[in-house]
Order: sequence, then C-alpha cells, then structure tokens
Amino acid sequence: MASNETRLEGTSTRVNGRGVKRANPIVLNGLEGTSEEKNSDYLCPVCLDLISEAHMTKCGHTFCHKCLVNSIESNKRCPKCSFTVESVDHIFPNHTVNQQVLKQRRMADLHAAFTKKNNVAALSELRNNLSFETSSLGLSDITHIINILQEKKEQLEAASMQNKFLLMKDFLSTLRKQKEEQIASVSRELKLISHDLTNVEDNLDTVSPYKSLTSTLSQGGSVANSSGIFLSEVTDGESPGPSNGPQEPQSPTDEGFNVPLFTQACPESSTVNTKRKRMHLHFDELVDRYFSMRVPGFSDSGMDEEEDHGLNHFGECISKFTQYSSMRPLATINYNCDMFNQSSNIASSIEFDKDSEYFAVAGLTKKIRIFDYGTVIRDTVDLHYPCAEMICPSKISCVSWSNYMKNFLASSDYDGTVTVWDAFTAQRLHVFQEHEKRCWNVDFNKMDTKLIASGSDDHKVKLWSLDIERSITSLEAKANVCCVQFNPSSRYHLAFGSADHCVHYYDLRNMKEEVRVFKGHRKAVSYVKFVSSEDIVSASTDSLLKLWNVNKSHCVRSLQGHINEKNFVGLATDGEYVACGSENNSLYVYYKGMSKKLFSLKFDQKKWVLDQEQKEEESTEFVSAVCWRRGSNIIAAGNSKGIIKILQMV
Repeated sequence: MASNETRLEGTSTRVNGRGVKRANPIVLNGLEGTSEEKNSDYLCPVCLDLISEAHMTKCGHTFCHKCLVNSIESNKRCPKCSFTVESVDHIFPNHTVNQQVLKQRRMADLHAAFTKKNNVAALSELRNNLSFETSSLGLSDITHIINILQEKKEQLEAASMQNKFLLMKDFLSTLRKQKEEQIASVSRELKLISHDLTNVEDNLDTVSPYKSLTSTLSQGGSVANSSGIFLSEVTDGESPGPSNGPQEPQSPTDEGFNVPLFTQACPESSTVNTKRKRMHLHFDELVDRYFSMRVPGFSDSGMDEEEDHGLNHFGECISKFTQYSSMRPLATINYNCDMFNQSSNIASSIEFDKDSEYFAVAGLTKKIRIFDYGTVIRDTVDLHYPCAEMICPSKISCVSWSNYMKNFLASSDYDGTVTVWDAFTAQRLHVFQEHEKRCWNVDFNKMDTKLIASGSDDHKVKLWSLDIERSITSLEAKANVCCVQFNPSSRYHLAFGSADHCVHYYDLRNMKEEVRVFKGHRKAVSYVKFVSSEDIVSASTDSLLKLWNVNKSHCVRSLQGHINEKNFVGLATDGEYVACGSENNSLYVYYKGMSKKLFSLKFDQKKWVLDQEQKEEESTEFVSAVCWRRGSNIIAAGNSKGIIKILQMV
C-alpha cells in the first residue's frame, strides 16, 4: 500500500507505526463517535448519515430513499456496486434496517438531549423520548440509558459538592479576614485607650484633691465652682451685697427672683456623679465621637503632644455635653397682653441688643415690643410691660439689632418692607420697599455698621446701606429665600437658605457664583446661623439641623430629635450649643458635637388662668422663636400663643 492512510466510505482510519488501524473520530448528524462505534449497515454510503427511509436495490445494497432515487435518475446504477437499475420501480423498502435505524435515532436523541445542560427544550425532548413507546428498546438499551443517567448523577453530585466547598471556603476566608481586621482594629483602639487613660490619670494626679478646696473654704477664702465661676463665702442668713454697676449673671443660681443662694459649697462628688449618669445615658454616641476624634491621628508608634490635641478636644466635648442637664424658667412674658384678642399671637422673632440689656419681641400682632432684661427677671410677678413699642402696617417676620448702634433695630414684614427703627424712640429711620413678595429675614452686618441683608419670597437677597435709599445690589436665587445671615467675622460673606433645600454661601466680591452650595436637607431650609466664622448650622422642615463647614461641601453632623414639618420654629446658637423650637410646643437644646438632644422644655398649654386645658394630642402650638443671650446660658423663646419664656440652662 503506497500510503499510510486509507479512506472508506462513511469512515476514516489511519495506520499507525505498528500497522494497527485506529479509527479517527467523525461527526454524523451532530453525533461524535468512531466507525467501530457505529454499525456501517446503518449509514448511507451516499450521504454518510443514518439511513432515512431505507430502500434497497436488487443487488442487496441499502440507501436512503432520496439518495437512491437521485442516483438512479442520474446514472441508472447502484451507487455501491454500479449494478444497473433501470428505474425506481426496481427498488424496495428495507423494513429491518428501518427498525434498527429508528432505535439508533432514539438512542442518539436521548444522548443529545442529556448532554445539553440548562436547556429546557432538550429536557422536554428527553422526557418525551422516555415516555415514548419503548417496546423496541431492549434490556441492553435500557441498561445503557441507566448507566448514562447514573454517571451524570454522580457528575452533578460531585459538582454540587465542589461548589458547596468552594463557597464555604470563600465565606470562611472572608470572615477570617474580617475578624483579623477587627482584632487589629480593636488592638489598635485598646492601645489608644490605654495611652489616653494613662495620660488622663497623670493629669488627674496633678490636680489638687477636693479636700484642699474645702480647707480653703473653711478659712474664709473664695473658690471656683465646676464652671470656673468664683463664689464668695456666704454665712447662714446673709446674702451677698449688691455690686457697683450692672454685672453679668455669675452662676446658675443668681438669676431671677425668689432663687435660693449658695449657703455652702456643694460637694464636687455629687456634681461628678450627676455628670457621670448623664454621660452613660449617651455612652454609645460618646464612644463614636471619641474614636472619630482620636483614631485618625493615632499610629502604632505612639503619639506626641501635638497629636494629643484630639484627646483634649474630646475632653472639652464631654465636659460641655455634660455641663447642663435641664432648663429653669426665670420669667414669662405675654407678647400679646390682650387676653380677649387671641388671634395672630405668634412670636416670630426675638433678639437681644448688642449689650444684652434689652430684647425685642416681634410677631404677627404687627407690634415690636422692647423689654428691659434686668427688669423682667427681677420682677416678682409675671406681668411685664415693654419699655418701648413700635406698630407696623404688616405682620412682622424678623427683627435684627445693629452690632454697633445700640438703638438701631431692623425689621422685615409680610409686605416685603425692610424698616430700620430707633428702638428707644419708636421712630422709623429708613424704609426700604423693593421686595415684591413677603420678606422673611433681615440681618445687620457685624463688620460693616451700615450694611443690611434681607431675603424674600421673590427669590432675591437684597443688600441695603443706611446711606442709600435704594438697594445696593441683589443676589438672584432659584427659589424662595427663607433666611439670610452675614458671617460674623467677614464683611463680604453671607449665607442664605431657600426652598430649593440648599444653603448657599456667597462672597459679595464675586456674586456671579456661590463659594459653596451645601446640599443635604430634604425640604426647604428655614434658618441659617453661624456657629463660628467657619461653621454654619441650618434648620429645615425635614426635622433636621445640619452643621456645615464653609471649607467642606458635605454635612459635618446632623442633629435630630425635634419636630419641624411646616412652621418656622426658631434657631439660635451661642457657639457651642444650639437651641431650636419644635412643633410639639417644646424648646430643644443640642450640643454641636453630638447628634442627639441634650434636653428639652415643654411650654404650658394654657396662656391665661381662664383658658381651658387643652389635650396634648389636640394641641397645634409650636415654639416659633428662639434667641440666645450673648455670653451667658440664658435663652429667650416664644411660641405660637405669644408666650415668651426667659430660660436658664442648669
């Protein structure tokens, strides 16, 4: 034989080096196998496929009916042996081969349907084949089918077990990694806590024990209380004499009428125990605050004195957070003294003057009333008369005192008018009428004595000067402007909140675009106040207060606890604490470093003795105005009934 390779009809073989013929794989009708695996009697010599409609010639060869007819019509011969076949009338059906071919096709279809994974049509075909008449299947055929299914079952079970163990391995590896990271984090935190604890204990040892304070007191000296305020020794039955000239309140116990004075020093331990209880009530939040201040600056190599600043900062935070626990009323004022006219009593704005000696109350009664703070808290009855009163043609939304001229007071009203008053003569000094809609807020610049800003529903913030009759310029907003305030340390920077849910911060030297836009509230921003020259607190009708830093776009902290969904409830800050009203007729106080409230005080439901007691769930009253007395722990707050309370944090 000249070649190592010979070809047969319907199969392919190759002679290897040892002279042994090995069958090459062939693919017939999508089925892969070898010539030994398929009986050549079932293959058509013409199309090399399983015979379809088997017909045979007189010479005994069998072909597909279609292949045989085409060959006879073209050659008049048998395709296998060239035997003469004159016409198709000389061919006959081969029923035996047809039966065998049918069995082979069923087996092939069964195998093909089984090997197609995740194929719904194939599975359906498999079920149909199994449910088909199986009388033609022999025992060996069924055994073969069972073996195939058993083998496939074992493969699937093995694959399933493999997937299970792979998933378990991945899960456990990830879990172990997380726990190792947690152990490393906890170890790092423990190291930090131990470092800080040692630092605190060392500092504690340097502080004089309480017994030295008591011995000093027993010798007639003066000692400072926990707030750093000096208290003179007071003997039983004796009260301290008056000092020369007006003075700021010196301690939480010397404000208001009928207030008991110190007769002996309170044990420091009782104060610490009270603060400790307050600390443990908010322990989880303090833990978060501690790590947020300390972990970013801590390294495994330890910390130096500069890095210990975070510990001191946290110490200030926990001290101020626990300094006060409640509010004590010092005096109560009725903004509307007419008990028979109870309409439009809402006190919309309360403001102290630059020296905190007088405060103004304004609201929907169209009146601005000026009260002497010293007189109010010294009166022994809650019947207080204003020392001055101004009547406006429209409901008043806001008042603001000048930081330089004691008698200058600005007001904004529902007609869009901004008025500057002489608060002690009740005379109008300037009237600005350019706003087209209701003006919600007005503010004096703290650095420029003559500059005023106002915000209105006409989407504008207008700037005014006391030397010019018309507005200097305007900032165009995209929505109603609800509040505006100047940066207390800058002549050129101001912030305003609007109905677009944002706080906008501008530099007046470049009014074409904002310096910063603070986004985070879900509803209109009703108030903005500067906590410091770089920090802003905003209030919104989404019942949230948010702290912002002018150098960052994201919210520093959210304060929540009060209810505010539709009304202006007032907002004030002294630089450390934030007070705001609530629609459950309560005043809430927060510390700026913590998210939860410090405490709250609920206003009385009854304004006059003759008023009927109103159920709490039926009440629609809300605290509508809040103001902080500068440099003290005194808050003035008013509600929608016109009740004004002077409160002291204790």
